[in-house]
Amino acid sequence: MGDTSHDSGHDTGESAGIRCRRVYEDADGADGTRVLVDRVWPRGLRKADARLDAWLRDVAPSTELRRWYGHEPARYPEFRRRYLAELREPGRREALAELSRLADGGPLTLLTATRDVAHSQAAVLADRLAHGSRGPGPGGPA
Repeated sequence: MGDTSHDSGHDTGESAGIRCRRVYEDADGADGTRVLVDRVWPRGLRKADARLDAWLRDVAPSTELRRWYGHEPARYPEFRRRYLAELREPGRREALAELSRLADGGPLTLLTATRDVAHSQAAVLADRLAHGSRGPGPGGPA
């Protein structure tokens, strides 16, 4: 809670009013709408302590992709490419559209349990939301 040593997401999409943070960190007044973008509930976190506005499981990477990636930074460019492809699937497209609506309403914070926020699905989502569906944004090829 409060540990910001892994909070590398403040540079990810913040210019577009979208930021990425660990769900274990204390809520911040600048967070705006707080959305958990993990498929599974974070270990050891009570729902009452999460201070979430929404939990959009359907926008998370597939279990197969998540397991393949294993949060290995060397695999991040390929993870990002595969995840962006998954986001074009119908159920995920709808969840992404919901995130886009939330971002249009003001500051949006994408939350994840991942320690390396800069190499997480939250970072991919923030970039996707900030730069739209056309062309790659910072962080790798689309």
